[in-house]
Amino acid sequence: MKLTSENKSELFSQIISLCNSNPQITINEVAEKCGISRQTASKSIAELKNGNKIFKSYPRTYDDRMFADTFEHDYTWLNGFMRNVRRYSKSTAVIDPQTDKIWTYSALNSEANRFANALQKRGLGKNDVVMSALRNCPAFAVSYVAPRKIGSILLAANASLSSGEMALLMDHNQPKAVIYSANIISTIIDASKLTKCKNVLYILADNIEGKEIPEGHVLYEDLIKDESDENPKVDFRPHIYDEVLRLCTSGTTALPKSVPISDINEVLSAHDVIMQYPLNRFDVTLNMTPWFHRGGCHCAGPGPVFYVGGACVVMRDFKPSVTLGWVSKYKITFLMGAPTNLEMLYRAQERSHSDLSNLHGIVTMGAPLSRADCIKFSNTLTPNIYNGYGTTETFWNAFLRPYDLPEGAGSVGGSCIDDEVRVVNVYEHKKAEPDDEVPHDKMTEGEVIIKSPAKSSYSYFKNEAMNKARYYKGWYYTGDTGTWDENCIVTIRGRKDDMMVVSGENIYPSQIEDAINQNPKVRDCIVTAVPDKVRGQSVAAYVIPEDESLTIDELAAFCAQSPMLSKYKRPRYFALVKEIPHTATGKKQHYQMKERAAKDLETGFLRRG
Repeated sequence: MKLTSENKSELFSQIISLCNSNPQITINEVAEKCGISRQTASKSIAELKNGNKIFKSYPRTYDDRMFADTFEHDYTWLNGFMRNVRRYSKSTAVIDPQTDKIWTYSALNSEANRFANALQKRGLGKNDVVMSALRNCPAFAVSYVAPRKIGSILLAANASLSSGEMALLMDHNQPKAVIYSANIISTIIDASKLTKCKNVLYILADNIEGKEIPEGHVLYEDLIKDESDENPKVDFRPHIYDEVLRLCTSGTTALPKSVPISDINEVLSAHDVIMQYPLNRFDVTLNMTPWFHRGGCHCAGPGPVFYVGGACVVMRDFKPSVTLGWVSKYKITFLMGAPTNLEMLYRAQERSHSDLSNLHGIVTMGAPLSRADCIKFSNTLTPNIYNGYGTTETFWNAFLRPYDLPEGAGSVGGSCIDDEVRVVNVYEHKKAEPDDEVPHDKMTEGEVIIKSPAKSSYSYFKNEAMNKARYYKGWYYTGDTGTWDENCIVTIRGRKDDMMVVSGENIYPSQIEDAINQNPKVRDCIVTAVPDKVRGQSVAAYVIPEDESLTIDELAAFCAQSPMLSKYKRPRYFALVKEIPHTATGKKQHYQMKERAAKDLETGFLRRG
């Protein structure tokens, strides 16, 4: 193996990790694991020891065996949930307004045991995958708990995937059981025909539509009806490093990637939420976004809520006016949603003036909040607006709090207590080193990187290429671009992948979108690039009008007068549209628009401004 400066850095990082995690590792073992010669391994270790990169192992000054054994095996999310079952057995855990049912912690635990025993009876156990394709519903809550009882892993799939995407996800993760909501029966049937997975147990749940059970599938209620509500018997001890949950990235740039979440990740993610809100057992939460993504399950969903002993209100499909009514009816204290949810909630509240006095706060994730949005939401909905920034891989890592407003509006706030967020330089053919930072001047853009030792597994499931692309020296390279100030407050500008190059200048869509959205006649917009023979690329804007009188000429004049848009950043082309594509987490899908824009330019749908 010929060592270059780039692969030497990667090799050294790998050797450091191996040696520091196992000080007794042999040179031969290092050579084998790194795919290098014994001589190269020996020389590398000697160099790293001289540079104090590999640390000597010292004996403990006390007997740590009981602590290590207790911490590693007992400090689990499930044990936290079971404490609440014992302490708050009659307290409400889940509220389902659509069926008018309430589950106490005792009832939720009993049902989880029945489901776990049913799965175990059908051969599922340690490290087997249970895939859920569920909207927010009580069955999701049960599925969040039950697989852990038998050592299985919950793969929370995006229930809005197409059948082909669902089949690919199954092929990659090889679930032994799939539990799904009745509204996607046809998708699951088609996916079952396309997937290479065989002998899968398909479970129809959340059947509020009363649909007929597909041939070969089983109804959830029938599956569990005769099962014991006692804890299933297992032949293993849980460990905090066990994978208990597997989530999928939002897929803004590619097919979703599977992200393992360990038990300790679960516990410490819950602790972060409990601390940030703060959240306690008397809180009632409603998530306006799906639980199947990280912000859904870990922000105001089952993860922290069941760990602290609070209650979740289930909302299958977001309806802003209904949400406002439920806040009062169910004494909801925290709402969570993407910025798009908050915008719709704001508009509904402007019309209804509902009583929101129960609210302690609204938390948003998935996309940054503009300064204007922060202010209008805090004035109309609640003064306590929070914005968490992070990724599926790391949960949230920067947090904008109510006391950061209005001065901090538009930023994502500062790093969370256990995390560090930096902005580093961008290079075409290599990663910046973690200490290769851009100036703290609120102007110079770079890539946002995250160190999250508590909430990240630093891994993708069976995707070594992505592991190398995203993780480096204990940092996650997000692909997001941003700036920061002297206090390390970060403002997100866009995606590296979304970057446009106009006449040699790098441009990111978010700044242009923020400027256009200042127009009172604009509801929302998305910006992308189209080919330009002279400039390389030109900027194109798709705009949803708030006022039907809005014209393209008006938009062009508004952009020309905007103090936030340099001449080269102003859109040359515009289109008025009724909607723009978002992911389930509220992120604008720029890559979709980029593909569309070239065709729209040819057909004349995009018009010169």
